[in-house]
Amino acid sequence: MSDAGTASGSVGVVIVAAGSGTRLGAAIPKAFVEVGGRRILDWAVTGAHAVPSVAEIVLVVPSPYVEALAAQYAAAGPSAAPIAVVAGGRERSESVRAGLAALGPQVAIVLVHDAARCFTPVEVFDRVIAAILEGDLAAVPGLPVTDTIKVVDEAGFVRHTPDRERVRAIQTPQAFARAALERAHAAGVMASDDAALAEAGGIPVRVVAGDERAFKVTHPGDLDRALAHAAGAGA
Repeated sequence: MSDAGTASGSVGVVIVAAGSGTRLGAAIPKAFVEVGGRRILDWAVTGAHAVPSVAEIVLVVPSPYVEALAAQYAAAGPSAAPIAVVAGGRERSESVRAGLAALGPQVAIVLVHDAARCFTPVEVFDRVIAAILEGDLAAVPGLPVTDTIKVVDEAGFVRHTPDRERVRAIQTPQAFARAALERAHAAGVMASDDAALAEAGGIPVRVVAGDERAFKVTHPGDLDRALAHAAGAGA
């Protein structure tokens, strides 16, 4: 498959939920923490299911949870976008590769989404998908930053102050032409997000408008914000 010509292919979403979430301070993996009576990963799956163009979902979780979670989704009955559950790796990039390998061959546009960004609205999914359909190989949502950003060295000294107008806080889902994402992962290296792998491989990455609702549940304080969103969603 070439990197181009994805418009006729279907859309698949890899939801990454395999992290331990130690910064949240929970006794269980972060994606399994309940917010408003539902697990974080359930909110994320519901969000992906709400996107009309999504044809397939792969949920990547810690290996001890795979069997029970797969049974749960199977018991829920068929859906417009079937859900596969696979085991993740020790690193995020390993988990993404496991999810990518589990997608069906008909999927030509891949969205990689963090379960922790469980309240991301449909509009953000639609924007990154539209960018790929229009010919981009990679597209990520981003928000302007309000703080001044400093680049520091290992000793803690400032080395560079980037222009704030040119800096974006990047969110998920991140969308890719499937062949481009596979090429970005081919070297087997690790990165904090898939856009970084694309950049390293010389793949242009477009930034589209993100959304404040796509915040990431990382620290205990984020749970209060998540609870407010869950209440607003009618949990």
